[in-house]
Amino acid sequence: MPKTIKGNASRKPPEPSASHSDIDDWTVRQMPHLQPIVKLLDESIRATIPALQYAVKWKRPYYGLPELGWVIELAAYDVSVNVVFFGGADFDSPPPLGTTGRTRYFKVTTLEEVQRPELHNWIEEASRTPGWR
Repeated sequence: MPKTIKGNASRKPPEPSASHSDIDDWTVRQMPHLQPIVKLLDESIRATIPALQYAVKWKRPYYGLPELGWVIELAAYDVSVNVVFFGGADFDSPPPLGTTGRTRYFKVTTLEEVQRPELHNWIEEASRTPGWR
């Protein structure tokens, strides 16, 4: 009997788009108290990384670059928004959460946390680090 694939191993990356409209649509469907956090995260990512590609799949937005693959994913929950860095384990100072493969993440619960210098540094590092292909 063939072995069952567990986890995300069978998941295929989303199809990229140059249009940001799917992420705009996703943002307005989030809980009202998380929408300002999501909007500020999105603005920060787009201001920091030029020439992004976008996608929404599995109810999560993805940010990527043609040469590096998907580098950042946002995951909104009841009380927080996780900023997932697909190559985060390779960063000089990796985000504190996550132990699976190269993925690391940071949990954001307030607008102030979006403006933390280390989060901005991680977004910059994501623009130079291979992600999920």
